[in-house]
Amino acid sequence: MVLAEELRQAVLQAALQGKLTKQLEADSDVDEMLANMKREKGKLIADKIIKKEKQMPEIQEEDVLFDIPKNWRWVRLGDVVKTITAGGDKPKIFSKEKTKLFSIPVIANGETNDGILGYTDEAIIKEESLTVSGRGTIGFSLVRTDPYVPIVRLLVITPLKQTNLYYIQCALKVLVENGIGTAVKQLTVPMVQQKVIPLPPIEEQQRIVDKINEIMPIIDEYGKIEKKLEILKKSFPNDMKNALLQAAMQGELTEQLESDSSVDELLESIKQEKEELIIHKKIKREKPLPDIEEEEIPFDIPENWRWVRWGNLAYSIQYGYNAPAQEMGKIKMVRISDIQNNSVNWDSVPYCEIKEEEIGTYLLEKNDILFARTGGTVGKSFLVDDLVEDAIYAGYLIRTRYNAQLVPRYLKFFMESQVYWVQLQNGKTQGCQPNCNGKALSKMMIPLPPVEEQQRIVKRLDKLLPLCEDLKEM
Repeated sequence: MVLAEELRQAVLQAALQGKLTKQLEADSDVDEMLANMKREKGKLIADKIIKKEKQMPEIQEEDVLFDIPKNWRWVRLGDVVKTITAGGDKPKIFSKEKTKLFSIPVIANGETNDGILGYTDEAIIKEESLTVSGRGTIGFSLVRTDPYVPIVRLLVITPLKQTNLYYIQCALKVLVENGIGTAVKQLTVPMVQQKVIPLPPIEEQQRIVDKINEIMPIIDEYGKIEKKLEILKKSFPNDMKNALLQAAMQGELTEQLESDSSVDELLESIKQEKEELIIHKKIKREKPLPDIEEEEIPFDIPENWRWVRWGNLAYSIQYGYNAPAQEMGKIKMVRISDIQNNSVNWDSVPYCEIKEEEIGTYLLEKNDILFARTGGTVGKSFLVDDLVEDAIYAGYLIRTRYNAQLVPRYLKFFMESQVYWVQLQNGKTQGCQPNCNGKALSKMMIPLPPVEEQQRIVKRLDKLLPLCEDLKEM
C-alpha cells in the first residue's frame, strides 16, 4: 500500500501548508488566539490546576520547515495545549475483561484494540484528550473522549479552549514522521512539547479537519484496493505460469494438426526400443506398470494425444551415486544444491572418488532429466543441456532417460506443471524428510502429444513464460 500511504502523507502535508482550505478574512486572529491561550494557561497555573512549565525556547529560522499562509503562525506545541504528560504504572486494581466494577480502559502505547490493555475502576484522564504512542508504534495517536488511565510509554495531550485536538493530531502525523519518529526510538514529553507546528485560526483548523475527514476514507478505500492488487501482483506471475503450463498440458495452447505423426506409433516405437535394450542387456526388464484407469485421468486431452505412465516412456530410472563431496577427485558430482533456477554453476560443483568401472553407470548425458527424490526440494527437476565436462550425479537424485524421439523440454515443462506436482504430492511419503522414489515417478501419468505438437508447445511456452518472469520484476 505504498501509493495510498504516500497519498495520506501528501494530503496531511498540504493541509499543514494551508493548501487544502481557503483562508477567510472572517477567521479569528491567530495572535489574539495565542494571547488568549497564554492567559488561560496562566489562570490554570494560578488556580493550581496545572503546574508551571519551563519557558519554551524561541522559534528559530531553522525550525521553520515550510511556508504557511500569512495569517498562520509557527508555535511550540506545548504553548497551545493545556498539558502534555506521560502515563504511569499499570494500576494495581486491574482486569483483562471489562466488568461493571472494572469499566475504565487502561490505555497502553500499542495500536491493537486502540491501545486498550485492560480495565480498572477509576479514571485519571477525564476530559477529551489526544494520546500519542511514545514507543513501539511511535506517533500512533487517537483523540479520546471517554475517561481512561494512561500507562507508561503513552503521552497524553489535553486541550485549551481554543485547541482543536483533531488538528493537532493531523499535525503530529506529519511532523513526527518528519523528525522525531525517524531519529530516535521513543517520544518523550519534552520532545513533543517543543515540537514546532503551524497554527491556523481555530475556524480554519476545523475546516482542515473536515476536509481531511472527507478525503481520507477515499484514500482508505484505495488502500484496500491497492493491497489486493499488491497480493495479486505477487501471486499473478506464478499463477499465470501455472495456468500456461496447465493449458499446454491440455492442448489448449497449440493447434492439433492432421499432419502430425501418430502417438500410438511413437509409443510402439518406444516399446520396441526398450525391448531391444533388454535383449542386449543394456537395461533390466521391469514389472509391467498398471494400465491407466479412467478415474485416474484428471482432465480431457485432445483425441490424438495419449495418457502415458512416465515409466513407459523412460528406459532408465536410475538412483545416483553415494560419495562424499571433495574439492578434488576423480570426477565432478552434481548434487541437489548445485541446481539453482534450472541451471548448474559447474565451477562450484564438487568432485568425488569413484571406481573407473562404475563411472559409466552414473555418467550424465545431454537431455538426461534429474529428479530430486528427498528433502525440501523433493520433485525439483533439471534437464541436462549444458554439460561442460564429464560428471556423475549424487545419491539424492534420480536420473531418467527416454526415447530420443521425445522432445526433452516438453518433458521438463511437464515436470513444472501442476499435473506433475499433484501426482508427486499423492506419491510422496512422509518421514523425517519427504521423499518420492523411482517407483512413484515411474507410475506418474503424462499427457503425450505427437512429437510435432510437443515442439510447438515448447516454442509457445518459450515465448510466454518469460513474460511471467518479467512481471515479477515490475
